[in-house]
Amino acid sequence: MMPALQGLALLLLAQSAGELLVRALRLPLPGPVLGLGLVLAALAWAPTRRLVAGPVEAVAELLLAHLSLLFVPLGVGVIAHLGLLGEHAGALAVVLLLSTVAGLAVTALVLQALWRDDATAEIAEPTP
Repeated sequence: MMPALQGLALLLLAQSAGELLVRALRLPLPGPVLGLGLVLAALAWAPTRRLVAGPVEAVAELLLAHLSLLFVPLGVGVIAHLGLLGEHAGALAVVLLLSTVAGLAVTALVLQALWRDDATAEIAEPTP
């Protein structure tokens, strides 16, 4: 249980550091996103990887084991505002459809670009 607590403390520290950096530098992104980037950087950098990986893995396993509990507030919010959701159902459906199409289009374009780069690399360096 101790590594999970250390991992939780590490994640909260990274979130707070991200929040501080965002506010100090007036960056246009959420502090927790920058904090997660800091955790990713710590995991990618070899000198800190050994210190960070174990606790982060322990807290990630704990959170994933109880992930369904994190959806309870969402469900309560949906039920509490069901009338409001029904009132704006058409607009919500359009936004969901457009965002899904946009996400699929961006994914397809990125995949196409990656395949093109992969094919170019194979032509430039043929394998024996």
